[in-house]
Amino acid sequence: MWRTLATEAMTGGAKPETVRLAVVAGLTRATGARYSDLLRCTVDAIDLGPAGARAGEGGVLLTHGKHRVAREHVLSASVVVVLRRWMDVRQELAADLEGSVPRALLLTVHHTHDNGVTVSSGLPITKQGLVLSWRRFVHRTNARYGAVREPLPTRFEQVRRAWVEASGEGGPGGSVGPGLGADAGRDALLAAELLEEGDVEAGGGVEA
Repeated sequence: MWRTLATEAMTGGAKPETVRLAVVAGLTRATGARYSDLLRCTVDAIDLGPAGARAGEGGVLLTHGKHRVAREHVLSASVVVVLRRWMDVRQELAADLEGSVPRALLLTVHHTHDNGVTVSSGLPITKQGLVLSWRRFVHRTNARYGAVREPLPTRFEQVRRAWVEASGEGGPGGSVGPGLGADAGRDALLAAELLEEGDVEAGGGVEA
């Protein structure tokens, strides 16, 4: 599922919602974070590695749980590649906002309505927004691949728990992170593929 989302996020014309969902999946896979943890995350908490580097490990500082325990996590190269794409997308989303761009990492990608008031894109997203975004992806993916693979769950929490249970040495969000384990080499190959995908589709832009 991570490979599918990450690849879709790096293709030309990828919808901002797809790129954002890939970031959510990548960070969750790497840290074991819940929605509430990610909603507190700001761009200042993200380390994308050396400027100008093509691909490499990064890091993120997250506050976990109701007690908001701060933990630093390593981000694999594939997650860093997708995050860099999202940083460009979020700048575009917030381009029409008055004042400074919100520091929240995850922003809305559509104009929405709240009690009859139109809310611009580029503002911090809510938990409900993430829930609906995941459900749209699940319905689309299950309709496309339902006959050839096990359907995705409609609750992202089930995916998160599966990644946590599959954590490599170090546990959720440790130096290896959920879902990686001994697959660090394969992740490096995925990062290279994502970069190549982005290079091939360069100039395609991001679909509104």
